Amino acid sequence: RKSEQDLKDEEMELFTKYYMEWKGGKTSGNTSYTNIPRFYYRLPAEDEVLLQKLREESRAVFLQRKSRELLDNEELQNLWFLLDKHQTSPMIGEEAMINYENFLKVGEKAGPKCKQFFTAKIFAKLLHSDPYGRISIMQFFNYVMRKG
Repeated sequence: RKSEQDLKDEEMELFTKYYMEWKGGKTSGNTSYTNIPRFYYRLPAEDEVLLQKLREESRAVFLQRKSRELLDNEELQNLWFLLDKHQTSPMIGEEAMINYENFLKVGEKAGPKCKQFFTAKIFAKLLHSDPYGRISIMQFFNYVMRKG
């Protein structure tokens, strides 16, 4: 059994060994850190005009691309029309409902921008306690307006 002093000496020896490897740039065989992508880039300084312009332009292009992905008013009206046309009876009070089969039909007709909203996962997320396995058309439409 080692004494407390021997344990401290051994710990210091190991610490010194690993510190010298790290300080000297030697790798211990584990190079997984070289595969981690860079995720932080510093903001350009005030005197780096070209880098600031590049950042502004790339941000503008990014926002334009995201804006094109959003549904415009006409596409939203078309989506509402399709959902209303494919509603599944019986109605619960004033609430129009749609089953999964009709949900998929609307997804095919709605267009490429809407495709991302017509998934089983989203349908299941909005499915509550309807005895016929349907979701509310209004809840789905509100979901699309919030997320899209």
